[in-house]
Amino acid sequence: MTATGILPCQAIEALIAGGAISADEPFAEGQVQPASLDLRLGPKCWRVRASFLPGSGRKVADRIAHVAMHQIDLSAGAVLEKGCVYLVEIAERLALPVGVSARANPKSSTGRVDVFVRLLTDHGEAFDDVAAGYTGPLYVEIAPQTFSVLARAGTRLNQLRLKAGDPPRLHTLSVSVDLTGAVAGYRARRHAGVIDLDLEAGQDPRDFWERLEPRHGELLLDPGEFYILASKEDVAIPVDQAAEMTPIDPAVGEFRVHYAGFFDPGFGMDEAHGAGSKGVLEVRSHAPFLLEDGQIVARLVYEPLTERPARLYGEGGSHYQKQGLKLSKHFKAWA
Repeated sequence: MTATGILPCQAIEALIAGGAISADEPFAEGQVQPASLDLRLGPKCWRVRASFLPGSGRKVADRIAHVAMHQIDLSAGAVLEKGCVYLVEIAERLALPVGVSARANPKSSTGRVDVFVRLLTDHGEAFDDVAAGYTGPLYVEIAPQTFSVLARAGTRLNQLRLKAGDPPRLHTLSVSVDLTGAVAGYRARRHAGVIDLDLEAGQDPRDFWERLEPRHGELLLDPGEFYILASKEDVAIPVDQAAEMTPIDPAVGEFRVHYAGFFDPGFGMDEAHGAGSKGVLEVRSHAPFLLEDGQIVARLVYEPLTERPARLYGEGGSHYQKQGLKLSKHFKAWA
């Protein structure tokens, strides 16, 4: 590969065909996105007492015995309880070519139900980053924060973006929060039931969320609470680019925005019937913070693709294309 940039779907499919990305089970329909690959949970899961990184020269499997409390079989599904940390072996394995690296991020639906996930690799010294030419298994750390969740082997919680070389940052977009709508946002209920991560439109949102009314263009964030808000700006990702939402500078505010940060080419574009799409923001504050309408809370970083993808985000229909303030696909429409 000579071009520098993020690999589009046809390049990802070529890596699968060539064995650089493999799995025991056949790849599922829709698993390859326009500029990313959905990763599937395997059946092996461990409840661990602490998060960890293997570090240089060590494999994840060699560290599990030091942190595991017990093993769980996800073949038939299991409830992962909030406040606990789990480690799951991913179904896919990598044997990346020289010069091809990767980065992982939670899927949109994962971030919107406040499930914190991070990718681990053998010899890894940072979460979510896969070194160029990496060969070996993948693991995901799962830490449900607000809701307990039902997961199974095959559930897709995070996604992998593959890169050739070191793509340049093309430009950035400042993202501010919109607190002017009839509903300013949603706040998660603390003592709700279990969310089935593979069930679409299966839960009543009123059992899990409360709607927040706008008040003078302000919203007081309570420490430890989880909020779903929307951007004031329309977000559009050109067909030859991809983007990632980056965390806010801590000097601007003591809160975290957007756990799930990947935006694929075509999101929000008229060419893919998505004009007018907003960015949905997953927000958690570490201290009481008065958020104001129009306040910048994140930045979107754009990078080039090596070539135009064979398909665009939302072309075949998507829960999040042309979105405004919107909960994850697990919930029914608010009655």
